[in-house]
Amino acid sequence: MVLVAIPDDDPPVISQSRALLRLQAAPDVDVKVWNSRPGSESDLLRRITGAHSVLNVRSTTQFTTRVLESADGLKHVAIWGTGADNVDLFTARRLGIAVTNTPNTATVSVAEHSLALALALAHRLPELNSRVRAGEWPRSLLTQLAGKTMGVIGTGAIGSRMVQISRGIGMKVLAWTLHPTDERATQLGLRYVDLDTLLKESDVVSLHVRLSPQTRGLIGARQLELMRPTAIFINTARGGLVDEDALYNALLAGTIAGAGLDTMAVEPLDREHPLRELPNVVFTPHTAGTTAEALATGLDMAVDNVLHFFAGRVDNRVT
Repeated sequence: MVLVAIPDDDPPVISQSRALLRLQAAPDVDVKVWNSRPGSESDLLRRITGAHSVLNVRSTTQFTTRVLESADGLKHVAIWGTGADNVDLFTARRLGIAVTNTPNTATVSVAEHSLALALALAHRLPELNSRVRAGEWPRSLLTQLAGKTMGVIGTGAIGSRMVQISRGIGMKVLAWTLHPTDERATQLGLRYVDLDTLLKESDVVSLHVRLSPQTRGLIGARQLELMRPTAIFINTARGGLVDEDALYNALLAGTIAGAGLDTMAVEPLDREHPLRELPNVVFTPHTAGTTAEALATGLDMAVDNVLHFFAGRVDNRVT
């Protein structure tokens, strides 16, 4: 029997799913699932002791050098999701531990969610809903996004989809990426510009890059100062891309008009986090990719990655 550990299914995503039943039904496979998040490195190590493969659900679970070096017998970390910033890839490569992910399974869902956050802020939906429920009938000036400029930072699968749906509602699009090409610009119907220009000229800025040493803290005080006071900032990528103190100060001072945040540097969001105090922020709990369609596709791919690894094939390899 080979052990597959799922150490962090909280809140439950894979539990009771069709994908988990398929994994549990595989011959010679023992599956252990924890419906809570590890409280420490030691707790994580206890949960994955003896595991041949780990199916990682939550990006908050950190596979550090110590964890990977101490996990005797671990051969495979199968990530549900695209981002692999919670795994020390250098150490995994050195130890011969394969790391796989599930690319492009939530592309449509995350892009739709990004636009939904932008529309919620532009049309002041949370505020108006709250006031009507309180017995008011306010008249408010809203912001129309058609005819405005969407700035998309990162044009991978999700960023490209964001370009398409933004153009679909009548927005012009500017984009920045680490590796722009004229062919890609023509294909997507956009104009690549430098990051400063995008921030200065966009009415909505939507973040769609991976978290890496190169992109950590990409949006800080200087970048926010470049944005328009009427601009909306959206992050459905990773919290570590943004200096949250600088974002708080910019929102408080009116440097930008609002922010829609699905991801934070530390999750769940601390009850005392200062961004909670601001009325011009709309939060969602890192749930942009959790539509029924995206969940089913992503979980099936994660399980396939595990089963195929047992068969000697490495699909969707990160390292």
